[in-house]
Amino acid sequence: MYQKEITEVMNEVNSSPSGLSQQEAAKRLENGLNQLKEAPKKSSLILFLETFKDAMVIVLLIVAIVQMIMGAHVESIVIFAVLLLNSVVSVIQTKKAEGSLDALKSLSAPNANVIRDGKEQTVPAKELVVGDIVILEAGDYVPADGRLIEEGALKVDEGMLTGESTPAEKELGVIDRTAPIGDRDNMVFSGTIVTYGRGRFIVTATGNVTEIGQVAGLLENTVEHKTPLQRGLDRFSKKLSLAILVLSLIILGVQVARLFLGDGSGDMTADLVNAFMFAVAVAVAAIPEALQSIVTIVLSIGTKQMARQHAIIRKLPAVETLGSTSIVCTDKTGTLTQNKMTVVDFYLPNGQTGEFSENPAEWTLPERRLIEISVLANDAAISPEGAKLGDPTEIAFLDYTEKLNQPYREIRQQYPRLQELPFDSDRKLMSTLHTIDSEQLLLTKGGPDIVIGRSTKVLINDEIVPLTEEIKHQLQHQNEEFSKCALRVLAFAYRPLTVSEDEELHLGLEEELIFVGLMAMIDPPRKEVKQAVADAKSAGIKTVMITGDHKTTAVAIAQEIGIAQEGDLALTGTELDALSEEELTNQLEKITVYARVSPENKIRIVRAWQDKGKISAMTGDGVNDAPALKQADIGIAMGTGTDVAKDAAAMVLTDDNFASIIRAVEVGRNVFDNIKKAISYLFAGNLGAIIAIVFALVMGWDNPFTALQLLFINLVNDSLPAIALGMEKAEPTIMQREPRNPDAGIFSGKTLISVTYRGILIAAVVIIAQWIGMNQSPELGVAMAFSTLIWSRTLQTLPARSNTETAWQAGLFANKMVWLAIVVCGLLYSVTLLPGIREVFAIPETFTMNHVGLSIAMAAGAVLMMEITKLIILAVQSRGNNTNS
Repeated sequence: MYQKEITEVMNEVNSSPSGLSQQEAAKRLENGLNQLKEAPKKSSLILFLETFKDAMVIVLLIVAIVQMIMGAHVESIVIFAVLLLNSVVSVIQTKKAEGSLDALKSLSAPNANVIRDGKEQTVPAKELVVGDIVILEAGDYVPADGRLIEEGALKVDEGMLTGESTPAEKELGVIDRTAPIGDRDNMVFSGTIVTYGRGRFIVTATGNVTEIGQVAGLLENTVEHKTPLQRGLDRFSKKLSLAILVLSLIILGVQVARLFLGDGSGDMTADLVNAFMFAVAVAVAAIPEALQSIVTIVLSIGTKQMARQHAIIRKLPAVETLGSTSIVCTDKTGTLTQNKMTVVDFYLPNGQTGEFSENPAEWTLPERRLIEISVLANDAAISPEGAKLGDPTEIAFLDYTEKLNQPYREIRQQYPRLQELPFDSDRKLMSTLHTIDSEQLLLTKGGPDIVIGRSTKVLINDEIVPLTEEIKHQLQHQNEEFSKCALRVLAFAYRPLTVSEDEELHLGLEEELIFVGLMAMIDPPRKEVKQAVADAKSAGIKTVMITGDHKTTAVAIAQEIGIAQEGDLALTGTELDALSEEELTNQLEKITVYARVSPENKIRIVRAWQDKGKISAMTGDGVNDAPALKQADIGIAMGTGTDVAKDAAAMVLTDDNFASIIRAVEVGRNVFDNIKKAISYLFAGNLGAIIAIVFALVMGWDNPFTALQLLFINLVNDSLPAIALGMEKAEPTIMQREPRNPDAGIFSGKTLISVTYRGILIAAVVIIAQWIGMNQSPELGVAMAFSTLIWSRTLQTLPARSNTETAWQAGLFANKMVWLAIVVCGLLYSVTLLPGIREVFAIPETFTMNHVGLSIAMAAGAVLMMEITKLIILAVQSRGNNTNS
């Protein structure tokens, strides 16, 4: 529609300037209301049932059912309770994450002023139809998409769709080229806000056909990816579940074979029950029932740490995902920049540039006149409370004046406005009339080429001289130099004028002006961003700028802060559309700036990086960013952004600062390290228990543990140390590492060796403890095995703190929560020794404090062996590194 004349559009939608009739509007409304539609969401019941598809959950369900059948009701109820709790928490988190489309709907205007039957009337915005003529005033939400048919100095804030910080200046002319949304100056779009002027438009699209409706469609069709941690845990869960089933079946098969191949003596039923209980014990010992809860708690600890870095986590898994990020696709305005137009330079015809004196008394006449025009030919204002009202460019002039210790209100009070010629998009000028130094002056500001073209004289020092071709060329050259630096430039001029009180200004007076100077401004980079980009690079994270702003401005900022280097590429959305998928893939690593992009472009960029196996973060604040925020592995919304963006994102930056992302990455990396430590801790203990059970089976001993004992250890005893490991501080070199491979397993290389070794040592002392106890009675052997397993698993928290340092090197008391966890575990263990409770845990009266002391000593010996072995390995590695260097 933006490429067509107004009459063509009128004919195409079968309407006229007098609007539709009520009858025709009602007929067209049958095609659908002007509101966003959404696909039905999954019910809470479906979400609840889907949580039981996990392989480890299925194994636990089987174990619980078998225990229920075998009469172990307490154990089965405990497992069912754990599974139920985890499922409920998962459903709650999923429901909380929904809401992007609800936020989009809230952007719709409740009512609209329309022309129907030739009369102005107000109707509910949802009843607008294609062909309606809508009236716009300053402050209105645009209720639908449409082609402008009238405008008077109309400016519209389209930042939510385009990402631009300055309002779009509207005009009526045909745009005879393919243009992105931000350049369709003869169109208005649903959900945007009129900031200045007035206008009328003919509705060309409603509901889901509008630009905001297309964003809603992208949101609906964009599927969120599982995080690297979720994918890793899923893979690990499947492998572990398969291994548990196979091992349990083998143990059951061996036991049953023994029974049928034996001499037939004994109670066959009791022996079969015992065989099943051995198999169940292996399953219970192997599965870390509290794993999901522990991971959730460690992630929650990370959310608090990130909040201190101004990063609020909306979706819990995002904590760890951020630590895996290798690409950050960031918006420019407000994230890399201050989101505040700032005067950074000026130019006077005598060649003077730079900055004004901060003592107004020292200003020359041209300097003073330049400041006066910038403040007086200006509709912006700053309230006493500091609220800034008006166009960002005009606010920049007021801020600059205040910075120079000249209160702008004093100038306005001294020289009140008498009349004005408001800005409009055709003239690209604004003029106001004032009496200054007993002389009426028309003060004009506008586009440099326009103002220079209307000037015949120039103020140089204290003299007014003719504007020669040489001076004009000099002014135009300076304007070009400013523009090359991506600066927004306005020109200022004036002329003496004699106007009576009853005489009105007319546009013909904006001629024969006296040129005063140029002022250049930009939305400057945040001070800390350049260092943050460098820090990201040293951490192996590539930063890419994606913005709705113009290419020249984007590249200038990108080069200044270190995102773009010599030889890098910059593309507009139109240029990106022209690339095939293969061409984009081949050039992707070299493209550091994307400008004037659409929501579809943003999704395509993020997907291209994901197809390369990169974990991608995406920042944004507008409605147009929401689909890409949802598509990214982690979407990061700005605190000052739209609710739509926040609802689609996994994280919100309260300070809108790129540097906060990099600080949060460090927290995310540490969270993953700590989750890995916690899981390693859990599985070293579980492996020790499995080996001890299998050894007892092979030797023909009694099962060293009851299912209840193992559940107590897995759910209660192990949880506190694992959570304490989640509070370990980050290693000093954590931000010098490359981002981890998202497809790498949770256990690999050194970690797997460490877990296996610790598990073998735990099993060894448990086996010895059971053997010692068995010399008195089988029951005492079980009690000794249980006690030694608890203490060895508890104390192994110390070596689990680090694979690269011993507990002493890491600071024995650096993590006080570890020691608190050990003490609490000791207290919980002591509860199992109380009369009435010890019988439940199969602890006989013959088990005394001497046995407790012996089990603690044996556990401490195993832990000491772990640390000595680690010390030897680290010493050998250090010697090898020194030899190589």
